[in-house]
Amino acid sequence: MSVSNLRIFLLTSLLTLALISCDRDKNEVIPDITIDFTITFSDPEFFDLFYSPGTSSLISSAHRHLGYGTSGFDGNGIIVYNTGLQGFEYAAFDRTCPHCYVTDEVSVAVNVDGVYALCPRCSTNYALGASGLPQSGPGQYYLKNYHTSFTGYSVRVWNRN
Repeated sequence: MSVSNLRIFLLTSLLTLALISCDRDKNEVIPDITIDFTITFSDPEFFDLFYSPGTSSLISSAHRHLGYGTSGFDGNGIIVYNTGLQGFEYAAFDRTCPHCYVTDEVSVAVNVDGVYALCPRCSTNYALGASGLPQSGPGQYYLKNYHTSFTGYSVRVWNRN
């Protein structure tokens, strides 16, 4: 009886490990680069992002003064999105389309239209409010997410401590 329980435990553990590994790969398609910058809402460019849930700002190399990695992977930029959830909550995504990067080894910047990001090459539509989940098109990978934290009148975006 104990040998049977041990087999069940090992089988369950292996399946769990496999599922966790697959899920991790789902969000790790775009290679890591150092991201660490802060947006302050006293800057008029980001005023709407602070006060309007469902809005986003595109951060690019033109925003180098904010900190490291503002141009995102391969210079495609970063999307900072006001989710409107629980007061002041923000999400940040790399603008590189993971589907095009994986399938064709091309780095394509998605276009942002309200609460969606659309790849101009493969037509995958990503929902920003759903953690960058692909909604339609051939893509099956999420947009790469970065950590965010809101403190007073600023949002920090980073991927490494």
